Amino acid sequence: MKARAKELKAAQGKAADAEAQVEAIAKLPDDERALAERMRDMVVAAAPQLDPKTYYGFPAWARDGKVVCFFKPKSKFKVRYSTFEFDTAASLDDGAVWATAFAVHPEMTADDEAMLAALVTKAAG
Repeated sequence: MKARAKELKAAQGKAADAEAQVEAIAKLPDDERALAERMRDMVVAAAPQLDPKTYYGFPAWARDGKVVCFFKPKSKFKVRYSTFEFDTAASLDDGAVWATAFAVHPEMTADDEAMLAALVTKAAG
């Protein structure tokens, strides 16, 4: 019975995390909201096993409660471009140097999105 209660609590937490992500995306300016929604669709297609959540108020996706990747909108820091980033839980290690953050722009191509999707799949483990 305790195990089931723990499962139910975890499910409620995941539902709340998913709702928080939807709300975080909805609050973004139009151009960034469209880009965040595009990133969300890409992550869900590439790694449906990742759980939606927020990370410092940013839309994020996690594995076993640890953030794997997240979208950082430019408006939060008043910078030139938004980024799609991978956190330390991402399994991207490739030699001694590898990229963990990518500038993203509404004009990115299907090839750009496919490259990110491949990294998300790899990062999700």
